Amino acid sequence: MDTIRKYMPTREEMARNRYLAPIAHRFLSPELWRFTRRSVPRGVALGLFSAFIIPVGQIFLAAFLALPSRANVPLAALVTFVTNPFTIAFWAVLANRVGNFILQIDAATSGIANEQLKSGAWQWIIDAFEVAGVTVVGFFVLAVVSASIGYLIASAVWRFVVARRRAKRLKKMEARLDQRLKAN
Repeated sequence: MDTIRKYMPTREEMARNRYLAPIAHRFLSPELWRFTRRSVPRGVALGLFSAFIIPVGQIFLAAFLALPSRANVPLAALVTFVTNPFTIAFWAVLANRVGNFILQIDAATSGIANEQLKSGAWQWIIDAFEVAGVTVVGFFVLAVVSASIGYLIASAVWRFVVARRRAKRLKKMEARLDQRLKAN
C-alpha cells in the first residue's frame, strides 16, 4: 500500500484540478480515500468492472462509480489498468471466445433464416454482429466475473494482512510485558 500511495496523486493535487472542481466536494471526501476493509474490495471490484465494461475512459467510470458505493477511489482507478493498450488485444480475443462459448453462435445453429440473410446485402451486418456482438457479451461476462473474483480476493488479502499485522503487534506487546515482568 505504501508503494501505491507514493505514486497516487494526493487529494490536494486533485482538488486543484480544474476538471474536478464541479464535483470536488463529493469526490474528495476523506472516506473515499481511506484504505479500509470495506472500501478496498469495493474499489478493486469497481475498477475491474470498469476496466472491462468500456474500452476508453474506464478510470473516470471507476471513479464515478466509487462515489455512491463509498469505494476507495485511487484503488478503483489504479485497478482499471489491467486493460491497457498493450493488453487490450489479449482481452478482446478472450472476450470473443468467452462470448462464443456463452452464446454458442455457429453456422450449424443459425438455421435457414441466417442462410437467406447471408446470401443478400445484409452479409456484412451479420458478420459484424457475430464478431462485435459476441465480443461485447464476452466483455460483459469478463466484467462481472472479474469484479466478483477481485472482490473476494481483495477481501481475503485484506483479512490476511490485517491478521498478520495484529499478530505482530500482539507479539511485540507480549515481549514488552515479558520484559516488564522480568524487570520486577
